[in-house]
Amino acid sequence: MNRIQKKLVLPAAALLSIFTAEAQKQPNIIVILMDDMGYGDIGTQGAIGYETPNLDKMGNEGMRFTRFYSVQAVSGASRAGLLTGCYPNRIGFSGAPGPDAVTGINENESTMAEVLKQKGYACAAYGKWHLGHHTKFLPTHNGFDEYYGIPYSNDMWPHHPTGTYPDLPLYEGDKVIAYNPDQSQFTTNFTERAIQFIDKNKKRPFFIYLAHPMPHVPLFVSDKFKGKSKQGLYGDVIMEIDWSVGQILQKLRKEGLDENTLVVVTSDNGPWINYGNHAGSTGGLREGKGTSFEGGQRVPCLMQWKGTIPAGSVCNKLTVNIDLLPTFAHISGAAMPSHKTDGVNLFSLLKGDTKSTPRTSFLYYYRRNSLEAVSDGEFKLIFPHPTRTYEGFAPGNDGMPGRVDENKMLEEKILIDLRRDPGERYNVLSQYPEAAGRLEQMANEAREDLGDDLQKKEGKNRRAIGTL
Repeated sequence: MNRIQKKLVLPAAALLSIFTAEAQKQPNIIVILMDDMGYGDIGTQGAIGYETPNLDKMGNEGMRFTRFYSVQAVSGASRAGLLTGCYPNRIGFSGAPGPDAVTGINENESTMAEVLKQKGYACAAYGKWHLGHHTKFLPTHNGFDEYYGIPYSNDMWPHHPTGTYPDLPLYEGDKVIAYNPDQSQFTTNFTERAIQFIDKNKKRPFFIYLAHPMPHVPLFVSDKFKGKSKQGLYGDVIMEIDWSVGQILQKLRKEGLDENTLVVVTSDNGPWINYGNHAGSTGGLREGKGTSFEGGQRVPCLMQWKGTIPAGSVCNKLTVNIDLLPTFAHISGAAMPSHKTDGVNLFSLLKGDTKSTPRTSFLYYYRRNSLEAVSDGEFKLIFPHPTRTYEGFAPGNDGMPGRVDENKMLEEKILIDLRRDPGERYNVLSQYPEAAGRLEQMANEAREDLGDDLQKKEGKNRRAIGTL
């Protein structure tokens, strides 16, 4: 008996009846995930030197989120959280597994695909996976019917010494079909596969997870966008992934599916800013990828669902990528996993309910299991911890990184008023002792639940990562 059958044991006739009756009313769901795209990389959020007409239009016709966070500021952990609705440390996941990793998503965890398959969804994943590259960790063994993409990051090539890493594999399902593929065709090929999947499944509910490897370094762009922007290669790449979004939205309109499809566009974490002109913009937020400052975890997010999400709306509420799974479960009518998850249902916000506040706290974990900060949506309490910093170093150029300090020590607690200071420049701890005390209590509860390496606490409710 496979994993999905273990999680959902119903008579075949009953399943067929459920799927047939509900197929016409289940909304389709598409998640388009960018890699290292910064908060300021979209035209409506201040991008300069290139245009993002499709992303801008999506924001104008849907909802733009100003306080949307990746659950961690690094690729693998962020994706693990997004796909399971859990803090990554709850499921034993940390960092960004590479070619030598022997761990991955645990077979006992439930992905978005496995949740949605309860309701008869066809599920596909295209692009970068990053939840483990061994067979048992791949998408087709975790709820997805199709997978075409790369299993981990592409940044080991080409700037590292020859022989340091194995060749970059391209997968179809759980089989390697090529090594060192032409990365300039990634955006086009993954987009085309997503459109083909819509064609094949337009008569039934479908879920597409389109995880572009761009604009993560090294940057690659097809000839049709090369030299098109005024911001060099990075701008060209953003214009091409904007084109990708436009192709998906155009296909939905052409097939008459736009009123029955929720489309989400976001990023796995903030920009890798020491790459200089090959990195994105935080839009004025502090620091970037690999930090628990706002520039590392506050990311762009747009959602469109014609007729359900009010056009041109803006959500300023605290929201996190782990909230997508419970939201998708709600709109599809699927049951949530039986084990503990951490996301909240955002559907009230999607409908435009400005008084709704489904999320009241967020835990900024990083480095294996260190609780570096907590927030209630208004204030953010940052604890003493070693942190990466890009500040004080000249950025790199043309694909080569500049220096960073990986272990700068923050010596004192810092309270930030995010309402007035999203750039995190001013410590207001002495001005708001009650807010600091409230957040400290929140942190203590989190340490009991999930642990905290900084205080050498294990936590009572963590699960194991998958192993070979």
